[in-house]
Amino acid sequence: MHPTEALIRRYYAAFNAGDRAAMLALLHDQVAHDPNQGTRRIGKPAFTEFLARMDGAYAEQLEDIVVMVDATGTRAAAEFTVVGTYLRTDEGLPEARGQVYRIPAGAFLAVEGGLITRITTYYNLEDWVRQVSA
Repeated sequence: MHPTEALIRRYYAAFNAGDRAAMLALLHDQVAHDPNQGTRRIGKPAFTEFLARMDGAYAEQLEDIVVMVDATGTRAAAEFTVVGTYLRTDEGLPEARGQVYRIPAGAFLAVEGGLITRITTYYNLEDWVRQVSA
């Protein structure tokens, strides 16, 4: 297994374990985070705030994780299924009532010096809204 693939797999295993400290340890101090909706965040403190907000509103696990790495090990992509429960209403989104959802998602990642320097995540927000509004 390529070291970058192992790094990305450790990152998502930490996500699924709810181990935010382990996730943060795999990130560069100036990590760039591009969420599906919203503006870019730079740095671990901004990413930590994002995680706290997400953890308050959503309980999620990732399934069927596939990791692809380029030949240089500096770029990777991950495809997965997000299985979650909407716990608390997130700003600008439908009211939370404990709805469950299942959506395909993906991420593009950059790696340098054995740390993740960028995470860009994509999913179909319209599909998610449809599921939690049903």
